[in-house]
Amino acid sequence: MTVEGLRADDVAEALGPTVTERGRRYARDGAVLYSEWHRGALQLRAVVRGGEGQVYSTIVHFDADPGGGLELVDGECSCPVGAMCKHVAAAALSAVPTAGSAAAPAWESRLDALLGASASGPPRGTGTLGIELTPDGAGGLMARLVRPGGSKGWVYGGLLWNRMLQPAAQAEHHPDHLAVVRELYLLHHAAQAASPGFSPYRYYGYGASEKSIDLAEIASPRLWTLLDAAAEVGLPLLPSRHRLGPVDHRGRASLSLDVAAGADAGSLAIRPVLRFEGADAPDPDARAVAFLGGDTAHGVAIVSRAEGLAPVSCRLTMARLDPPVARAVWQVALDDADIAVPADQLPRFRERFAPRLAELRSVVSSDGSFTPPRIGPPVLVLRAAFGDEHVLGLSWHWSYDVDGTDVRVPVDRPSDHRFRDDLAEEAVLDVLDALPVDWERFRIHPTEHPGPHRLAGLHTAAFVTEALPVLADAEGVRVEHDGEAADYREVGDALAIGVSTTESDAGTDWFDLGITITLEGRALPFAEVFAALTRGETHLLLPDGAYFSLEKPELVALRALIEEARALQETPSDTIRLTRYQAGWWEELAELGIVDAQAEAWQQQVGGLLRAGAVDAAAVPEGLRADLRPYQREGFEWLAFLWRHGLGGVLADDMGLGKTVQALAVILHARERDPDAGPVLIVAPTSVVPNWTLEAARFTPGLRVVALTDTLRRRGEELEAVVGDADVVVTSYTLFRLDAAAHERISWSGVLFDEAQFLKNRQSKVHQCARRVPAPVKVAVTGTPMENDLMELWALLSITSPGLFPSPDRFRESFARPIEKGDAETLGRLRRRVRPLVLRRTKEQVSPELPAKQQQVLPVDLAPAHRRLYDRTLQRERQKILALLDDVDGNRFTILASITRMRQLALHPALGGGDGAGGGSAKIDLLVEQLRDVIASGHRALVFSQFTGFLAHVRDALEAAGIAHAYLDGTTRDRAAAIAGFTDGGAPVFLISLKAGGFGLNLTEADYCFLLDPWWNPATEAQAIDRAHRIGQDRTVMVYRLIARDTIEEKVRALAARKEGLVAGVMDDGAEFAGGLSADDIRALVS
Repeated sequence: MTVEGLRADDVAEALGPTVTERGRRYARDGAVLYSEWHRGALQLRAVVRGGEGQVYSTIVHFDADPGGGLELVDGECSCPVGAMCKHVAAAALSAVPTAGSAAAPAWESRLDALLGASASGPPRGTGTLGIELTPDGAGGLMARLVRPGGSKGWVYGGLLWNRMLQPAAQAEHHPDHLAVVRELYLLHHAAQAASPGFSPYRYYGYGASEKSIDLAEIASPRLWTLLDAAAEVGLPLLPSRHRLGPVDHRGRASLSLDVAAGADAGSLAIRPVLRFEGADAPDPDARAVAFLGGDTAHGVAIVSRAEGLAPVSCRLTMARLDPPVARAVWQVALDDADIAVPADQLPRFRERFAPRLAELRSVVSSDGSFTPPRIGPPVLVLRAAFGDEHVLGLSWHWSYDVDGTDVRVPVDRPSDHRFRDDLAEEAVLDVLDALPVDWERFRIHPTEHPGPHRLAGLHTAAFVTEALPVLADAEGVRVEHDGEAADYREVGDALAIGVSTTESDAGTDWFDLGITITLEGRALPFAEVFAALTRGETHLLLPDGAYFSLEKPELVALRALIEEARALQETPSDTIRLTRYQAGWWEELAELGIVDAQAEAWQQQVGGLLRAGAVDAAAVPEGLRADLRPYQREGFEWLAFLWRHGLGGVLADDMGLGKTVQALAVILHARERDPDAGPVLIVAPTSVVPNWTLEAARFTPGLRVVALTDTLRRRGEELEAVVGDADVVVTSYTLFRLDAAAHERISWSGVLFDEAQFLKNRQSKVHQCARRVPAPVKVAVTGTPMENDLMELWALLSITSPGLFPSPDRFRESFARPIEKGDAETLGRLRRRVRPLVLRRTKEQVSPELPAKQQQVLPVDLAPAHRRLYDRTLQRERQKILALLDDVDGNRFTILASITRMRQLALHPALGGGDGAGGGSAKIDLLVEQLRDVIASGHRALVFSQFTGFLAHVRDALEAAGIAHAYLDGTTRDRAAAIAGFTDGGAPVFLISLKAGGFGLNLTEADYCFLLDPWWNPATEAQAIDRAHRIGQDRTVMVYRLIARDTIEEKVRALAARKEGLVAGVMDDGAEFAGGLSADDIRALVS
């Protein structure tokens, strides 16, 4: 068999030279025993003989290529290698058309399929088959294939059941006979599949020879349909003695156990009897020699007792059993021996076995010697035993009235008591399931948790008040009591709670929390109540049976407050202390109206923090040379309040809303308010340091600003000398880290961290330096307080508000993980906690006059050569990545390297680590075409890419097209000159690497942005776009994302879309929260 379009070179390219050569030898030596081509699935299935004679099953998968050929993409094998092995190679190579062979035209192949094989097709056989049936004496009915042997009658002739599946059988045997034989063998094959030692290769006609099969093992009743079909097509069923004629089919029969008087006086005999359809009485001459169907027999093979011969020598009769019969019953018939019950054992028989026999549908008494006992319907009994300290014992039983005797059976005992009515028990259980009882809560359902059970405390109270009355009224259920239940009652309406704060001796940041709880005029120990709250209990049960809900809003809020407050304390203490950074917690308690008293300092600081901007609004400093917009004025007043009370916070306004001028305004306000205070330190990215000096000179010319541009060691000066009498010191994150010890010696009045996402890694040295540098106020300024996960927000708050969430592990367990799993309630709680200490406004909220930002995706189709190179590389990298996902953290570098390689290859064939044989880049061609139109219309454009190697190709293309452009990446030495080359109007296009130009640039001269490659962190892309879409822009900004179709870029874009709710989920309203790059994310990228 050959497959049109399959080429040996393509097979070799997919499997490699070594495997291909070994497979070629196997194919040449005839190791491919069988193969079949599945055109619809593009799969080649084959059976291949191994070197040691083993037989392996292979499946080879192909993809159609644009040229009409087939590309091998994967191969599976049952050999120890498992995939892409020499057996796969042999199967594929054996199907390659030989030189000079020509496939039939498509129309001819389709007409052949429609009208049947042509005259040149394989011949159809005419040979007659027969099936010889022989009882094996042990309950089996062995079937052997036979054929006419001339004068010898029917002969074996070497026929094998498994060989009937081979294509060669069609040329030899009658098609109707062959169809029945094949389906009969497949029924046997299905029954054998679960057997130990079963070999699936027999299905293909290879492996051990199967001369006979056992019809008794076929569990499917379809056997009788096939036997009827055999009769219709003239396929004879013969006994082992052929001369006796064909096997007789007597329709239907029933098998019963007859309990009648025995041979001895007073005894009973239990004997099996067969009754055939239409007969008035059992047939005593019928002897069963085999039952067909396994554990539940659906048919029987019979011989005549009158013949007096061994079953193998008798005429054979078959009948279908209706109803089917269980093994326990038919085994008695197969043994062909009565069960005798002596007269002196009849009492034991009636007590132990008679009820069970009574429930068998197949038990009769031909002479009336056996009268079944009267059995009542089942009753499900729940026995409830009440003990001390609210302990309740529960046990389930089935109760049957058997001739007036209450017979109990545990619910978990199998139905071996034959008096039990399984259907009636199921009906009672159905009633039980429909009751309004929370079975999962109590875990005492009789089938899922049969018991016995022990409930205690609140579970007892809840069960007695909620479940027991319902069960007592249920049909088919009876509740029996042992002892008396307590007077369980709900008394929550009488509960009163009060909280208060007093100044603590632990320091100015701390206050002691006082709590009182009373119930019906009596005080309750708070420790006991809080312990129950901490355990997550829903109610608290008192000794007299009174209980109240712990889910009252006051108690739920109180528990959260206490848990967070105690987490702040370094050592366990009976005193609960709060820090002023926990304003969000206190606000929730105050809204519940349970506050008794507050310390004056607490009320002043926390109250002002909760209502920042409305209390003691600060005046705009006189020396500020800027008109603050209303939202900027609110931001300034909020910062001024923090500064006045020595509190830190995060100014997280959207990019382009003027965070710099708000920060300079509050610094000037602080200097005017206290001229003798220490200087303010501003830490920013290196590229932004000059911008701070320029903005300070523009907006606050009265401030003395010093910019640090080199390490103290190179300067040869101490930091104190460099600072001198400066009001503001600006340095980079790198210099701040290198000279951290010197910065810790200065008495800063405040520290401001610009582009504070640089501090998001709490393990980094610069983050540790930021936490250690001493200052009464620390403010983080960033438009993206989170880029990947919630721990980045924790990293900023641990610097600006160190008492809010002191433990990163606790924050991860309490907030980060639940939110990343979609816990909306926890998300809302976190937003309330951080709201007083984080100020964020979006452009849509505060600058409706800002022109619109329109975004569009431009799909790009890879060139054919580029597509083939990409797909081949994807297959290789996908297998590598999927094999590494069991340990994402340990293999993260290798995984990300493979993903980056695929992202680069989607841009340009020369970036994938190869020789660039895939041709040019369709994405660059589209970009050049778009830029021509943009420039011709008088517009200017920013072009961003994360890969400087790709930007180099873009730059070459623009030069070749004669398009003037500026260029900026991390290696650009004269950054200011590069920026000026665009802003001064000399170049209409600015090529920028995402890392180098993602922040610190104001490029409102451009109104078109092209993002050449997507990133799964949407904040990075937003930063780039906001270089143009910011305050000062007066034109609509057009944003185009160029996405290569059917590549990893589409997966990256989809991942980014899921993450776009990251900041909005905590800082703004709505939106889901997305975590970092997980194993599932990686799997989706390469799927």
